[in-house]
Amino acid sequence: MEDFKGLEELIIISGMSGAGKSVAMNSFEDLGYFCVDNLPPVLLPQLIDVISSVRPKIAVAIDTRTRDFIDSLFIVIDDLEKKNVHPHLLYLETRDDVLVRRYKETRRSHPLAPEDAPLVGIKMERELLEGFRDRAHTLYDTSDLKPQMLKDRILLQFNEERIPFTVNFMSFGFKHGVPLDIDLLFDVRFITNPFYIPELRPLTGQTSEVQDYVMSHPEARAFYKKLIDMLEFLLPQYKREGKTQVVVAFGCTGGKHRSITFAEKVSEHFAERYNVKTVHRDLAHATKEK
Repeated sequence: MEDFKGLEELIIISGMSGAGKSVAMNSFEDLGYFCVDNLPPVLLPQLIDVISSVRPKIAVAIDTRTRDFIDSLFIVIDDLEKKNVHPHLLYLETRDDVLVRRYKETRRSHPLAPEDAPLVGIKMERELLEGFRDRAHTLYDTSDLKPQMLKDRILLQFNEERIPFTVNFMSFGFKHGVPLDIDLLFDVRFITNPFYIPELRPLTGQTSEVQDYVMSHPEARAFYKKLIDMLEFLLPQYKREGKTQVVVAFGCTGGKHRSITFAEKVSEHFAERYNVKTVHRDLAHATKEK
């Protein structure tokens, strides 16, 4: 980049108001980018010139509230291209019905039509942003994304160190409550309980004795096979969608025998292909109980 030698990357973010630009900017800030919100496009070259020597990565959010958004933005982008600066355009999309709901929940008016119903401003803004959307290199539809999910996608795509896709296998006991931060839950209480075998009761699912007993039952082996087949399909789909981690939980009554057995065995199966972590949430409780 001959005119801006210190610049390594320039991200220009735009999209529908309420689609997650604040979350996107916070995400880039976490990645070490110098972030500026609502910058008039005509000031973009000056910003790069001043900042790029000390902060080589810059992320700028520009929306339709910025004066002369349409008229000036692409003139500036085309001029930067001539100077060998190639901005990455990131567009945030959201369905109309979701945007309307978000405006109603926050009790805010649309910035382009503060005295009208939100849908009026949404339609105006969508038309104004059509050109940017068509030229965007990356488009995220945030209609069904929670803020953390959007952040995970950005971190996955733009983090040079590339956060590894992690599969967390968790065991727990239903008597201690269901975990809140899980993606997939499997109830293994239908499997014969080692708790009622005196010599196995004090042991946990981390031991070969308990694992052998649990897996000696036909229903456990059949479930394990079907479970592996399902996860073989699901995990790549989660990874492709941009998730940085998935939590797969197994629950039994106390979180000591059956749930631990499955968390351990399934974790072992996938350990060579994914970054795997195994957590036994209620092991401390279980080992204290007689």
